[in-house]
Amino acid sequence: MFKRRLGKSGIEINAMGLGCITLGGPWARTHRGGEVFYPGKVDENEIARAIHRALDLGVNFFDTAANYGAGRSERMLGRALVGQRDKVVIATKFGYLVDEENNRTDFYGGDENSDEVAAHIREDCEASLRRLGTDYIDLYQFHVGGYSPSKAARVRDTLEELVEEGKIRWYGWSTDNLEGARVFAQGKHCAAIQHELNVIDDAPGMLSICDEFDQASINRSPLAEGLLTGKYHIGFKFPENDFRNRDRFRKNYIIPILGGLDTVRDILTSDGRTLAQGALAWIWARSDRTIPIPGFKTVAQVEENVGAMHFGPLTAEQMKAIEIVLGRRQVIE
Repeated sequence: MFKRRLGKSGIEINAMGLGCITLGGPWARTHRGGEVFYPGKVDENEIARAIHRALDLGVNFFDTAANYGAGRSERMLGRALVGQRDKVVIATKFGYLVDEENNRTDFYGGDENSDEVAAHIREDCEASLRRLGTDYIDLYQFHVGGYSPSKAARVRDTLEELVEEGKIRWYGWSTDNLEGARVFAQGKHCAAIQHELNVIDDAPGMLSICDEFDQASINRSPLAEGLLTGKYHIGFKFPENDFRNRDRFRKNYIIPILGGLDTVRDILTSDGRTLAQGALAWIWARSDRTIPIPGFKTVAQVEENVGAMHFGPLTAEQMKAIEIVLGRRQVIE
């Protein structure tokens, strides 16, 4: 096992956390036209066993969000961590209107850039504390990735107030917007930017911001929604209600990811790694700030992903070989 520092917070956590989007099961996202996020069958007992196994293996960082399952993910994680609170670092997210009773989420005011977002931060925080069964949140992350950078300072300032009050310890933003990330990262207690990063979909601009402002780089979709696990091929037919079955996802994500994967598969699986472990190893080698948070639904998935930490990052030679094959950044001798 090896460790990573959670940005300027100085908090030391394992180099891999666990992403908890699947825990809450399906829910309707009104802000996406009523689209239902369907993660497949979720067994709550298996989820609990998987979290406990992760704890046994030394995982101490868990990332969830208020809108995952319209609050169910936070509740499930909170129940699984009873008696373990002092041993873990909990990250959750806010910024959406969560309708627990009707199992749906929406933008505040029906608008991604609504000023209501900042007005509801305290309310959102109290709701997450209740669902998680804790009296503080280690890392509280803004979740509306497309929010206007010009309005972000107000959100950031409210989070600073929550730090002063002891409700949260540190904060961050889950976004792929470079300008917005830069605004947030200048906050005194901003410790992390969560963004997409995987071996096929690099993010040099965001990693540069993390370096400049001493931010942890928390990496969502490190296995590209399961596409980097070796289970799927370009012609694979996902279940009808699976979000990966949509034409937009197939065109913009599945085809580029799986097409690129075929060219680097042998490098990622060298040294005895599974494909998923190789994909995680690339992320660790990409920057010493990266903390991938693969999702999970089973004990076996947790064990495989945690096993990647025993191998550690890819070597400089392996990283160079991948860049050459993918035709990306100029390789420096």
